[in-house]
Amino acid sequence: MYWVVQVGSKLEEDRNIIVPNSGNSQWKEFLNSLIYNFEHPLAILLAQIVTIILAARFFGWICSKIGQPTVIGEIIAGIVLGPSLIGYYFPEFFDSLFPVESLGNLQFLSQIGLILFMFVIGMELDISVLKNKAHDAVVISHASIIIPFALGMGLAYYIYTSFSPDGVQFLSFGLFLGIAMSITAFPVLARIVQERGMHKSRLGTVVITCAAADDITAWCLLAAVIAIVKAGSFVSALYTIGLAVLYVLIMIKVVRPFLKRVGDLHNTKENLGKPIVAIFFLTLILSAYATEVIGIHALFGAFMAGAIMPINANFRNIFIEKVEDVALVLLLPLFFVYTGLRTEIGLLNDPYLWKVTGMIILVAIVGKFIGSAIAAKYVGQNWKDSLTIGALMNTRGLMELVVLNIGYDLGVLTPEIFAMMVIMALVTTFMTGPALNLINWTFKKNKKSATNKIIQQGKYKILISFGHPERGRSLLRLAHAFVKKANGNASISAMHLTPIDEINQHNSKQYEHDSFFPIKTESERLDQKILTLFKATHDIDSDIIDVTNRGNFDLLLIGEGQSIFEGSMLGKVLGFTTKIISPEKFYNQVTGKEGFFENSPFDERTKNIVKKSNASVGILIDKGFESASSVFIPVFNEDDRFILSYAQKLIKNSESQITFLDASGKLYNNLEFKESIRLIEQVAPNHIQLIKEKIIDRDFLQSQELMIISHQSWKELIDTKSVWLAEIPSTLILKEK
Repeated sequence: MYWVVQVGSKLEEDRNIIVPNSGNSQWKEFLNSLIYNFEHPLAILLAQIVTIILAARFFGWICSKIGQPTVIGEIIAGIVLGPSLIGYYFPEFFDSLFPVESLGNLQFLSQIGLILFMFVIGMELDISVLKNKAHDAVVISHASIIIPFALGMGLAYYIYTSFSPDGVQFLSFGLFLGIAMSITAFPVLARIVQERGMHKSRLGTVVITCAAADDITAWCLLAAVIAIVKAGSFVSALYTIGLAVLYVLIMIKVVRPFLKRVGDLHNTKENLGKPIVAIFFLTLILSAYATEVIGIHALFGAFMAGAIMPINANFRNIFIEKVEDVALVLLLPLFFVYTGLRTEIGLLNDPYLWKVTGMIILVAIVGKFIGSAIAAKYVGQNWKDSLTIGALMNTRGLMELVVLNIGYDLGVLTPEIFAMMVIMALVTTFMTGPALNLINWTFKKNKKSATNKIIQQGKYKILISFGHPERGRSLLRLAHAFVKKANGNASISAMHLTPIDEINQHNSKQYEHDSFFPIKTESERLDQKILTLFKATHDIDSDIIDVTNRGNFDLLLIGEGQSIFEGSMLGKVLGFTTKIISPEKFYNQVTGKEGFFENSPFDERTKNIVKKSNASVGILIDKGFESASSVFIPVFNEDDRFILSYAQKLIKNSESQITFLDASGKLYNNLEFKESIRLIEQVAPNHIQLIKEKIIDRDFLQSQELMIISHQSWKELIDTKSVWLAEIPSTLILKEK
């Protein structure tokens, strides 16, 4: 290679090759190259994506902590990164991160994300439910469109002269304000219903059905409005509408039967190969392309493609899983920020403009909230359910932003009206949770919820909270060992919580069944009655704490959690958990409440549960736990004496053989400890052994089926890097309440 270079260098003659001579010029060339790389369009786009995802996750986390949908946080993240905040206070940073020439790339990528998202929304709609609840759903959903649409056009009459763009007809302006007031965010509504446990109730079914009918009607109306705006008049738009109708007929009568046949033949992960996936993605892209060419926007085509997908729930679930993560986590936040870049709240710099904003919000709430509630009351719902339906249908969220961006792109909305409408979308979505809480408080009844049933059960109550179904089986075996012979004086409840973004309308029932099937099978084998609790949530650890404390449990059993960055320098400095950076931990480290390099034996979720639960907490390190016939309990200090009560339960209910290790050498002569053991032996002799050896051999540890140790002693084992850790059996780490 060296020889080739030497020979090849002779070819440079007469080619005007410039070779820097000085070290300074080489260094300068390197810096210029580095600056060029930073300013390359791809590098800027990647930097934008990283910044956007981190900001969206951070603000989404904040909103989940205050009981709001994460979509609100993602919208706020877009506004914060836009000219309203970062661009206003840090203009140089804003211009370098979001230069004007880069916005085209961001827009097209965000549109791809929106197309995938609308495809998922179409698939999540269960059109079959409209047949069962047709009358109530049609009346409520149509009222929730007609009333706000009429009010929106009335509002347009008053603000047209002051706020409509030059050259835009009143018809176009009025239609867009009307459709913007009429939109309901089906995905946000569905997740709120699921998170609040309403999806199995009659009310939940009615609301979901109304939202589905609303979505279908609203998107069809939006397609018609776009056609009218682009054509300039209703008569001219008839050609576009005619083509749209032909397109819909082809999709329903030709494409849908073909896709159904393909879906029926390939409805499992094993036979849903890449060629089959390609067919469905081609359908999506061609559908979006067709509607864009017709003139009713590509998003309608994506929505329609999703709606005609095979109804088979298993197929839709598989396909949604393939698309949803990329669409929601990676691409959709780009749309929020692109919207934020267009939203200039600084333009609303006059009290009059804020009055108009307030009027827009008021019209939106009256039209959607009050209109839906009155319609629901008209069809026979009681006032509580009617107001609940109104509050949920008033949720606008992301779908509102989609409509507003379309109006902005078509030149129908000015930057001022666009900013006002974005604020309206935020307010109406944000108010949904508090409004539902207020309605429930106003009409509260002494209904027995699942938690209330738990409170009324036996004297000694155990709650097991599991993630993986097989882990739930081990936790149930352990709980059963404590109460096997309690004769009705104890109860076991099993709870499974799942992130709300990981399930959808089509897989929630199957997911719940699959999650509890192993533990129900095990409960039948053990002849142990259990009460099951299932919930989709934004904040798993907070809900575990809430159920534990409200249920007055004596013992909470959970599995150990583990951070993907556990033990790494990055994990210790930034406080990563399995999902996102933990802002709470990062705050504690910055403020000095927690050391940067503190060695903690648990992940953030487990630490939070242990800290805030009013019950005793047991963390099981599962190594194939089957029974508690032989139990090893190392006692490091006098505070560990509380473990004796658990040893007593195991001896009484499971006839366990207990071996105590006096690890500190102080307990052997402790009178209270010895008296407690003597009392246990009086009831069940020959079940306790006390040893003082400092070194525990491998054979002894392997002969034990369970080790029970206090939370504090476990930390000591971790800190000292004890040789036990490699050989211990399944271990229950106990923290006394």
